[in-house]
Amino acid sequence: MADGTTSGSDTSRGSDREDRLKAALKANLARRKAQARARAEQARPVSEEKPAKPARTRTRANGFDSGDRQR
Repeated sequence: MADGTTSGSDTSRGSDREDRLKAALKANLARRKAQARARAEQARPVSEEKPAKPARTRTRANGFDSGDRQR
């Protein structure tokens, strides 16, 4: 140890610390995701029905040209 090398217990302590930090980060992320889901659920309107789609009208953009009309 006097020559600057680390013992096996020092490396295992570092590994243990990394494992603890990984676990804490994973738990924190899970908690934040749960909070975000709860906020999104509260922001959702009371009605569970999907809003009606607007009626499609034919325009030049989707294939209708003013010269295509039948008279």
